[in-house]
Amino acid sequence: MPSRLHPVAALAAIAAAGALALSGCASPAGSAGSEETSSAAPGDSSAFPVTFEHMYGETTIDAAPERIATWGWGATDAVLALGIVPVAISSMDYGGGDDRITPWVEEAIDGLGGEQPAILDNATYELSIEELLAADPDVLLAPYSGLTQEEYDAVTKAGIPVVAPEEALWSTPWRDVITETGRALGLEPEAEELVSSLDEQVTDAAAAHPEFSGTTIAYIDDDVDTLYLYLPADPRVEILEDLGFVSPASVTDLDTGEGTFYTTVSYENLDKIDAQVIFTQGEEQSALDQFLASDQGKLIPAVARGAVAPIVGEENVAAVSPTALSLPWLLPTMVEKLAAATAVAQG
Repeated sequence: MPSRLHPVAALAAIAAAGALALSGCASPAGSAGSEETSSAAPGDSSAFPVTFEHMYGETTIDAAPERIATWGWGATDAVLALGIVPVAISSMDYGGGDDRITPWVEEAIDGLGGEQPAILDNATYELSIEELLAADPDVLLAPYSGLTQEEYDAVTKAGIPVVAPEEALWSTPWRDVITETGRALGLEPEAEELVSSLDEQVTDAAAAHPEFSGTTIAYIDDDVDTLYLYLPADPRVEILEDLGFVSPASVTDLDTGEGTFYTTVSYENLDKIDAQVIFTQGEEQSALDQFLASDQGKLIPAVARGAVAPIVGEENVAAVSPTALSLPWLLPTMVEKLAAATAVAQG
């Protein structure tokens, strides 16, 4: 089964543009270059207490948290985009480099200043309660994560309120991750403004490329002799559809029900992936080129035509899964690749 995060760094100018775009959305906690930024949330005290319903029950946060820990994917980015540096964040062992922090998160931390957060080991996707408690947080935000019932119980038993996934592990929509984070920090209006800003960036990209509208697309990943096909429920496919692309019936018809956001396709059925454009990913260009040039890869009609939009490199593959920071960081590259593939598809 592929990692929910599975998904040549993007150009420095793109990364800087993404950070700059987000700096305008930051809360009064501080802006890029601020020398006086703390982990304390500047949230609206009148917003508390605030209660969250989630898959493990109900959580109430009585007052604006001052020491925020994050777990999973997206919550760290949302906290930073709202102008706050968490005291502890989960490591990113895919796309995070030697420091186990994704480049867009590292840029945001550097821009906000303050103390560097503790890195919670996420290599096995198991939360170390000891590591978490050592950071002395007063809230744990894990709305999009694999947080287990046992981990949730252990953290809450220690007196730390937890914002857990809404309905199922790794299934909370990326926009909800941002708005739920805002509610937890007493920054709900700022979070809604941030989502609107991100949506506007996607809308502007779609408007600049009307050829995307109605073009069918399939998101595939050839990984260790297994072909993964991502479904419309996946937030990465959602972004493609937000840009105007549509998922053809051939994608959903191949769904075997083995996962909530993906299915696998046997190589003899690759010709059934009938989409005008293929969006795909690879950690290394050579491996991706080998698959696309192979007899198996060319069974996919769009691959045979050369209508492929590739995203290459661990950092970029990780960034395809949208967050408050990764979306603007990668969006220009995605759009450029998609435009080239669509031009081939439309002849």
